Amino acid sequence: MAFVCSNFLRNARRFYFHIHLTRKSQLCKRADLKNKQFPVDSNVIFLKISSNVRVCATRQSVLLCGNVRTVCSRIGSVHTQWSRHFHTSHPVRALPAPLLWMVLKPLQKLLAILLGRSLRKWWVALPDNRRQLMHVWFRRRRWHLVVGLGVTLLILALLLLTHLDESPVTGRLRLLVFSRETYMELAALTSEAHLEEFAEQLLPVTDPLHQMVEQSVQLLAQRNKDIPEVSKVPWSVHVVESSQINAFVLPNGKVFVFTGMLGAVADVDQLMIVLGHEMAHAILDHSAEQASLSHVVDLLSLILVTAIWALCPGDSLALLGGWAKDKLMELMFNHPYSRKLEAEADQVGLHLAAKACADVRAGPVFWQQLELVDQVTGSSTLPEWLSTHPSHRNRSGQMDRLIPQALELRETCACPALPPIDPRAVFSKTVHELLEKAKEQGVRGLEGTHEPQSVSTPAGLAVSQNVLASSSKVDWLNKDRVPAVTSPLPAAAGKESHHVLQNSSQQGS
Repeated sequence: MAFVCSNFLRNARRFYFHIHLTRKSQLCKRADLKNKQFPVDSNVIFLKISSNVRVCATRQSVLLCGNVRTVCSRIGSVHTQWSRHFHTSHPVRALPAPLLWMVLKPLQKLLAILLGRSLRKWWVALPDNRRQLMHVWFRRRRWHLVVGLGVTLLILALLLLTHLDESPVTGRLRLLVFSRETYMELAALTSEAHLEEFAEQLLPVTDPLHQMVEQSVQLLAQRNKDIPEVSKVPWSVHVVESSQINAFVLPNGKVFVFTGMLGAVADVDQLMIVLGHEMAHAILDHSAEQASLSHVVDLLSLILVTAIWALCPGDSLALLGGWAKDKLMELMFNHPYSRKLEAEADQVGLHLAAKACADVRAGPVFWQQLELVDQVTGSSTLPEWLSTHPSHRNRSGQMDRLIPQALELRETCACPALPPIDPRAVFSKTVHELLEKAKEQGVRGLEGTHEPQSVSTPAGLAVSQNVLASSSKVDWLNKDRVPAVTSPLPAAAGKESHHVLQNSSQQGS
């Protein structure tokens, strides 16, 4: 751009440049008259923009901004007049650091492979006497190498210590290489991509499903506004018409919920617990935390990749060693850390829902429902140690242990009293009755189904008929096989919510 400007100014034969400042200072210079004299004041300076143009301005008024063609004032409005029009393109926005790292990650690994392979070929091509000399050289300087390695590890440890950060809600220390501001830029790009991807599947804002999710998100945000990470984010909802059981929240507050998830929850309480879990991921910066750990592990693993390709006698063995290294990294670092973040989001999300006056006892029931659906439909599930998420059974058990603390928190938030019927007891009793009925009818498909741990309940307890239904557009989930336990949408700040959807696929028996 500077080159274009200089050519433009150099080729202009008669060119006038006027700048008018609000504090009675006027700048004017004719480009082709270099030698003309101007009166000089002590408060006036000359800024040379190009070889043919000089601009005089008050010492406190003018600042050069961005490129050679622009002059702007610190103290007042600036009006610039050009003798001919000049257009520029919009500035190019730099890629966010996490996105740039993801783009360069395969290149880094390729360079490490080429370096290791080159070292192996160089060593194989060495004569025997040169190899002996190299061995002697390494033996004599082994302590120097050890000291150098120790200093390198110390510097690396100090760098990692300077990037330690405290989690906003839990106070846990974690490693953050990428800042929240950097991830906000990436979240903006990601949200634009998702909106473009789901453009034809988004439900209108007037749809009852969208209104229900919008109401739940705003209730969670309003009741948890004492958390800065919640109050400073503009939360917006997008409901995607898809049978996928999924929901996610980006760090910039964009909430994406699939109608398949709305078909999987039995009531508004379960929906608020799911939304609280996803919002917890956003306010705790779990995406930046996980990317930071992955970035550090990948950089350190480059040394291991180079060593594998340098020491393995052939490329096939080196490929096998690289594959084994990747799997070990996943099993030892990525998957356990991801399960840890999921458990933390479950805990914080349950607290967010409790402060929003949801019936937190419905949380364990949701994961028991998903476990039962998997067993009834015969869906294959990976062992927990191979998955990035805890199993449904373990999540239900962990959430069950957090219920007493969540109920205490709910009581401190001036929430209305919960109904005496415990959703966990209702679900346990209903599943037990279904299993007994299935055995009597000789149904073999339910054999081996896990029966949830029962909760003490009065005899003769019946299943609640006040069920929030999912959309008729999501009728693929067999609600007849999964007992639904619900409670009305919780009231907050003295106002009750009125959006309850009718379930066209509910309970035909």
